[in-house]
Amino acid sequence: MSNQTTSQRLYSLDALRGFDMFWIMGGEDFIHELAHATHHPAAVWMAAQLSHVAWNGFRFYDLIFPLFLFISGVSTPYSVGREIDKGVENRKIVLRIIKRGLILVLLGVIYNNGLQITELSQIRFPSVLGRIGLAYMFACMIYVYASQRFQYVWFVGILISYWLIMKFGAAPGFVAGDLTIQGNFASWVDRTVLPGRLHLVIHDPEGLFSTLPAICTGLLGIFAGNFLKNNATKTPTQKAATLAIGGLLCLIVGGMWGLIFPINKNLWTSSFMLYAGGCSLILLAIFYFIIDVLKYQRWAFFFTIIGLNSILIYMSVKVIDWNYASEGLFQWLGQLFGENYYGVVITLAVIGVKWAFLRAMFHYKIFLRV
Repeated sequence: MSNQTTSQRLYSLDALRGFDMFWIMGGEDFIHELAHATHHPAAVWMAAQLSHVAWNGFRFYDLIFPLFLFISGVSTPYSVGREIDKGVENRKIVLRIIKRGLILVLLGVIYNNGLQITELSQIRFPSVLGRIGLAYMFACMIYVYASQRFQYVWFVGILISYWLIMKFGAAPGFVAGDLTIQGNFASWVDRTVLPGRLHLVIHDPEGLFSTLPAICTGLLGIFAGNFLKNNATKTPTQKAATLAIGGLLCLIVGGMWGLIFPINKNLWTSSFMLYAGGCSLILLAIFYFIIDVLKYQRWAFFFTIIGLNSILIYMSVKVIDWNYASEGLFQWLGQLFGENYYGVVITLAVIGVKWAFLRAMFHYKIFLRV
């Protein structure tokens, strides 16, 4: 790990990825258990923020997924860009990108369904990892083959095209522009072309068609990463400020667009992409300024350990019963705190056991790379 912004991965990027994954690996459960135990207004509010909006709207938990994809984009100019700078052929670079994307799609299918033989109709193909894999793959291909100006053209073109398709299209039997779960065009496409089952029967939040605007989430990350890596005219502090201002502008544009094209994670609407992207830019600016500019890094080690093995800890729930292990070690502690706080203690134990596992992986330099 290094603090150099010119050649190597940003320390703040691993920490931000770890912060993002922390909520998935147990932070969310801890807040929900705390709200249940205390009924404190602050804890109840935080618990509400750590749950998805049913359809239209935005909460903090709706940011977790796009933030991870955004971070993947930020790292692209440092990883893929390094290969380009070395003169590696575009064809070889793109083949590796496609391989990585397809591996993530496969891991997503395994995450959803496990390793078992079952009927095709019972398999759910769309997944979080699958969307990350496909969106990352196409965003990187645009980065490799398009000039920086045309990367922006792709970004704007995809967002506007998706909006127009959703505005003038609909499922058969519904009026144009219907954005309900039954009538929207994206869900109809998924029901028509995707094999297997959808998560919500008639709709899948990680569906194929709504992956289109998710490509722009990856591209926004690429823009941010390219700005941090290659803009030599600004100081690190000015870079952090520029990222924050860019994030604020995305929030404003996304919020205004949301008045006519609702902010909706399930459909990954263009307004949602910009709104979540704005939040992501602001978080990146904060982490970059504190960690890479001011050099306050020790506090971030907790998150960095998670961020360096994010795919491993995400997939681990399918092969390791973390709750069983944590209760086996810390059930006595939960009993000491009483029945009301038992869940709070055990969720903290789960986080601790997972982090200790990741710390051991870090010590032995074992990382799951895709």
